[in-house]
Amino acid sequence: MDVMLLLIFAVVYAGMLLGEFPGMALDRTGVALLGAIAVVATGRLSPHDAWQAIDVSTIGLLFGLMVVSAQLRLGGFYSRFTARLAALDVSPPFLLLLVVISAGVLSALLCNDIICLAMAPVLADGCARRKLNPVPFLLALAAAANVGSAATLIGNPQNMLIGQMLQLSFARYLWQALPPSLVGLVCVWLVIVISARGKWQSELPPPATVRHPFKIWQTAKGFMALGILIAAFLATNIPREILALSAAGLLLTSRRMATREMLEQVDWHLLVLFAGLFVVNHAMTASGVLDSILGLVRATGIEPAQPAWLFALSVSLSNLVSNVPATMLLLPVAKHALAGPILALSSTFAGNLLVVGSIANIIVVDQARELGIRISWSDHAKVGIPITLLTLAVAGGWLAFLAGAI
Repeated sequence: MDVMLLLIFAVVYAGMLLGEFPGMALDRTGVALLGAIAVVATGRLSPHDAWQAIDVSTIGLLFGLMVVSAQLRLGGFYSRFTARLAALDVSPPFLLLLVVISAGVLSALLCNDIICLAMAPVLADGCARRKLNPVPFLLALAAAANVGSAATLIGNPQNMLIGQMLQLSFARYLWQALPPSLVGLVCVWLVIVISARGKWQSELPPPATVRHPFKIWQTAKGFMALGILIAAFLATNIPREILALSAAGLLLTSRRMATREMLEQVDWHLLVLFAGLFVVNHAMTASGVLDSILGLVRATGIEPAQPAWLFALSVSLSNLVSNVPATMLLLPVAKHALAGPILALSSTFAGNLLVVGSIANIIVVDQARELGIRISWSDHAKVGIPITLLTLAVAGGWLAFLAGAI
């Protein structure tokens, strides 16, 4: 067994677990990038092989959809929509329901991380203006964004990865994942309504937020591009990355939206994280080290390729190293006919358990802190744990039903 490669792998995934290394300014992206560099520097992969290890289709799909979302963000859609939503003259529980539905639907069509990043500050401001406690609504935003994003193959980064690597049908996956996602949104609403009972009011001052001015034509362009993309995903066999990149290219050829401004909205850190993990994992696979590790796992009686074990391992690893790295680790054993939905639903729903379970949670908590709103780990866990247990039970039952129907 290649001890050096195993050490690089262990250090990289320790970084995924910790989120950073004590005493160093390295986040998960930095750790993944350094791991890829180490793989090349120690001769485990040539620069050419490392470049070839990066799945261009996944990176292309991610990038293209980020540009489409950037169009909507710079067009002011997210700010206008969230402000009007928060200003509706409805009861707090009904407003919470609207937040859950909105976050869930938007996250199914546009990456959940971006939805949370764009909506959280405006939602907090709207709640403060109505003298409402923003914490339940922000927690609902994060949880619903996670659950809703599981419904499609473009709702979150891990789903895009799963769809591209396993070459899943967009329409078929939608049929398989939509029912538990819809039930999951109901679970989110019920848990948070019960948790927030008697805690709806607050006297926090409205936070200072920056909003993009609403531009109806730029927003319309973004939705036209998104609508055409979804229709093409459903009705054609054209590779999704080609469609997404084509839409991005058309949106970038604008007379009003500067290219630099659009590209500033792209999550380059996420793209680098993907690239680094692709290289490290490919080196492990090519060397045979990953097969050796899987052999040791199977010797304990665990068969990762079996649906139940795949589901359980995905849930566990997603809360240890986050859902994208967990998905990358488990894709080599995703051989079952339902492996795609199993990985996508379990890794996404598991992300609600703890704050560090998904980037969407971290974004909402960080955004709240910058606005002077404290959401502690225990605040999140009080709703995150029951939401996770309920949604995973729903997903497990639904997948068992699908497995029986195959």
